[in-house]
Amino acid sequence: MSQQAAPKKSHTLIWIALFFVAAAAGAAVVYSLTQWNVPAIAKKLRNPVPATEPNVDNGMFTYSQRCQSCHGPDGNGKGDRAGELSLMPTDFTNAAEMSRLTDGELYWKITHGHRPMPAFEDKLTDTERWQVVDYIRTFAHQPASPSSPQ
Repeated sequence: MSQQAAPKKSHTLIWIALFFVAAAAGAAVVYSLTQWNVPAIAKKLRNPVPATEPNVDNGMFTYSQRCQSCHGPDGNGKGDRAGELSLMPTDFTNAAEMSRLTDGELYWKITHGHRPMPAFEDKLTDTERWQVVDYIRTFAHQPASPSSPQ
């Protein structure tokens, strides 16, 4: 092997190594932006605000003021601002996905936010955040099937 070929080969290996380091860093950034790692203790939180009609109505009012522009009036993640965001907002109408989330997880996510969603800890009271959880739950309820003719 010539002496000129050895440095060329080592430069190629360095560029390949740099590429893999950059790719791994990029993947880590994407993962950190898309994953909401809710603490186990938050997942176990119980909603102290019952889903009564007044609480759901209050949650609907707060949602319309603070959440609807991104999550949409129907909770499907297709609000007016959704297209401007780096990640699509959660689709609250997906009953299968919503059934996997505890009220505590939803409350924690509303409280702490995660890019591009802002945190609402200093913008809404605890009760308002729990009421939003109650309202969000209404999007995933499947309509009752028609009664059988008798």
